[in-house]
Amino acid sequence: MNKDAKIYIAGHRGLVGSAILRRLEREGYTSLVYRTSSELDLRNQQEVERFFEQEKPEYVFLAAAKVGGIVANNTYPADFIRDNLMIQNNIIDASYRTGIKKLLFLGSTCIYPKFAPQPMKEEHLLTGILEPTNEPYAIAKIAGIKMCQSYNRQYGTKYISAMPTNLYGENDNFDLQSSHVLPALMRKFYEAKESGSPYVEVWGTGTPKREFLYSDDLADACVFLMNNYEDSEIVNIGVGEDVSIRELAETIGRIVGYTGNIRFDETKPDGTPRKLVDVTKINGLGWKASISLEEGIRRAYNWFLENKIVAAK
Repeated sequence: MNKDAKIYIAGHRGLVGSAILRRLEREGYTSLVYRTSSELDLRNQQEVERFFEQEKPEYVFLAAAKVGGIVANNTYPADFIRDNLMIQNNIIDASYRTGIKKLLFLGSTCIYPKFAPQPMKEEHLLTGILEPTNEPYAIAKIAGIKMCQSYNRQYGTKYISAMPTNLYGENDNFDLQSSHVLPALMRKFYEAKESGSPYVEVWGTGTPKREFLYSDDLADACVFLMNNYEDSEIVNIGVGEDVSIRELAETIGRIVGYTGNIRFDETKPDGTPRKLVDVTKINGLGWKASISLEEGIRRAYNWFLENKIVAAK
């Protein structure tokens, strides 16, 4: 991408999109295009087509999506499959119709089977059943991958797909009903410390293992792939190591400065037993994560403290 190329970041106010925007600005890209959801409803085909015809971006980072944790996915499955299908269908097709040079579609490691071998390799896609709690979201993302591959095959487009592991960082969602595990725990420990609560309750047994990637690392990987990768096959983005939910909770509690107890509610679901991605492919291309979990949590917590009135709503 030339520094003056017109680049559209879909979802620029979210966790991923805002990190990509910061990264591109920091690297000196000067023609960045974005719209808020009130300015452009990505679920509306006519609005999206009109936007692409008017702006004619050269490159697209498709980071817009309806996302959430176990609670949100369990409660609103229809919303998750419908909204994500509409968003990606509209953007991918409008990108083709207006002749963009390249598109990066962001999926998720929840596309892999619930009991996929660990670490999960790109070729494990569609080799087993999905985790039921987020199946509608995963199916939407798999459809997005297949749509990119199909457009490449039929129309000769350059649409690539990246599968990041669990993400956290600036502009994260800290709502306890819809957030992912790391920001939810961060808010819980903060509120417990402030109120003097004797314990913090964590869903599940604490034994599932998860991998966590800081959003700025993901943004770095996305820009790297846009500039260096053109294959239709998906690429995992992660750090290549994981921690148990118990270890995660203990680390967050220590960084927050909470001194009470941690209780695990074993009546609540654990989700997938383990989710670690194989990062051999992206490492081989020349990219590696650089922000440790400890450093990332400290950065995210500092951002939360500076923005907690807004973030906690």
